[in-house]
Amino acid sequence: MHAKDILIDGFSRIQEEVHAAVKDLPPDDLNHRPGPDANSIAWLVWHLTRVQDDHLADAFGLDQVWLTQGWEKRFGLDLEPGEIGYGHSSAQVAKVRVDSAELLTGYYDAVHAQSLEALRGVSAADLERVVDDNWDPPVTLGVRLVSVLSDDLQHVGQAAYLRGLRQSAAS
Repeated sequence: MHAKDILIDGFSRIQEEVHAAVKDLPPDDLNHRPGPDANSIAWLVWHLTRVQDDHLADAFGLDQVWLTQGWEKRFGLDLEPGEIGYGHSSAQVAKVRVDSAELLTGYYDAVHAQSLEALRGVSAADLERVVDDNWDPPVTLGVRLVSVLSDDLQHVGQAAYLRGLRQSAAS
């Protein structure tokens, strides 16, 4: 198995978990924040998708799906177009609200498709290419991909946990 195949498998698992975390949830559950400064399922899934979209587009020299496929307009958030959620205040988190799970999965699926297309062309040598020299040591493509994979899995796990909290509170 090649490294790119492992990465493709990992990113595909994120897609499965995103769908499972939001499936059949009404807007009230998607947008619910369990505390005044807590994240919602909607924010978590939007954020992990924005991070993947932003970071992989940058690493592979692609345009962000958020901007080029009209997702920014479909979401209609009162945020700057380049926002990915990193460092969001509680007030900014509150601005990320959705009307349906399909909006979240639609955006994720579009980002996932672009991600897989980019990953399919990755060679072992590509993974050593420096994509961010603002760090010491500089960040390679391989490190960036694992970082995004890790971050996304953590956030989708948090979304699944919040789903469980909402469902147990309703029973």
